[in-house]
Amino acid sequence: MSTTPAKARILVVEDEAIVAADIQDRLRNLGYDVIGPVDNGAEAVEKAIELRPDLVLMDVMLKGDMMGTDAAGQIRDELRIPVIYLTANSNEATFSKARETEPFGFILKPFEEAALRANIEIALYKNKLERERDDLLRQLQNALAQVKTLSGMIPICAWCKSVRTDKGYWQNVEQYVREHSDATFSHGVCPSCQKKVSDELAKKAAQTPPPQT
Repeated sequence: MSTTPAKARILVVEDEAIVAADIQDRLRNLGYDVIGPVDNGAEAVEKAIELRPDLVLMDVMLKGDMMGTDAAGQIRDELRIPVIYLTANSNEATFSKARETEPFGFILKPFEEAALRANIEIALYKNKLERERDDLLRQLQNALAQVKTLSGMIPICAWCKSVRTDKGYWQNVEQYVREHSDATFSHGVCPSCQKKVSDELAKKAAQTPPPQT
């Protein structure tokens, strides 16, 4: 059985054909599977929904009405797929807009393959940790939703063992516990009670006169 890890699948979103081809070649040289390229934000969202890549390399400025930052925000919010921006524009306005979408990286063109690989691997690892954390939180929330606990002082009758509720009513202890926890009851007879009942039955039998013939 092969233990070779699956290649990460990366969607390339770039509106300059020559640049897109260069990015694809570099990604393949680094051992990744390439999806695309696509040259506009709307198609990037459609491809991400359809193919569910592991990561998106997104140019900030794209053809059409949807900027790369808008497409990245939608992909991040709806699909939880990490996005790394590739851009030649490093002005403050572009950086601030990109930062709002919580990208996993921001690479300025031209870039080196080593920087590209480092950003991709860090993004994939961070996304893996985020998913594991979210799954763990969801499991804990589900577990807590199933748990009810009894705490504090519970007033109980010393004679009949009924419990007084917060509203002042008296309830059978079994009913009270069922309503305030997820516990259920099964019934049996403990050895002490079993002996007590047996002794009482034997005593009654001894006191009962034999039937007359």
